[in-house]
Amino acid sequence: MIGEPELDGEQWPATGRAEAPQDVVLREPLRPPARPWQWVAAAVVVTSALWAGGFYAFGDRLAAPEIRYRVTEDLCAQFTAAALDGVVGGLPKTAPRAGLRHPALDWASCARENDRAVSAGTVHTSVTVELHKKTDPAAEFALDVPANRIFFYGDEVGWNPVPGLGEQAMVTGSGPDDSLRLRVRDGGVVFTVDVMIYRGSSEGSPDPTLAPLPHPGRETLLAAAVEDTRALMAALRRS
Repeated sequence: MIGEPELDGEQWPATGRAEAPQDVVLREPLRPPARPWQWVAAAVVVTSALWAGGFYAFGDRLAAPEIRYRVTEDLCAQFTAAALDGVVGGLPKTAPRAGLRHPALDWASCARENDRAVSAGTVHTSVTVELHKKTDPAAEFALDVPANRIFFYGDEVGWNPVPGLGEQAMVTGSGPDDSLRLRVRDGGVVFTVDVMIYRGSSEGSPDPTLAPLPHPGRETLLAAAVEDTRALMAALRRS
């Protein structure tokens, strides 16, 4: 009777007609390991596939965005701010800035203010138009930026969506009705509108010769900013 093979790898007897039991499967000998260059080639194939997949996933981000608007040298000529002018009591002082022209980004801004000599406080409005020509600004649009932490601070500050304006619009602000920032993204262009109302010190009696600043309320102020932004987008839109 043939005994079972030892677990330590002892070979079957070399003499006689001994054969391996039928339930033992004789396996093919192991093949020698592949040459190093074959492993390198396989790694290159895998890396190329991962890179192609990553490139495909980020293709929209790497592609140049659609250019739907233009940037002008005197943005105040298009940003008349008629709606805001009506709710905050006039914005006669203007300060346009041509900004920057670059293969990756163009931008311009316009600031409008009230006449502080006749008003009891300051109303400041501004708009900045950024034309992104190389990369889509959608990925970073909803992120907070340092300027927001300077002007709008406090735990209550957050971004709220504004429907029906561009591809994406959001608003933030601080105080009951004194400040807001509206940001709109449409294609490769980002519009930023700021409205800030400084009512001055409450100490002492107000000067009766100065016109008091209005209190339009947050909803009215936002509605006016949206109307003026929509008018600006129409004025700068390419035909």
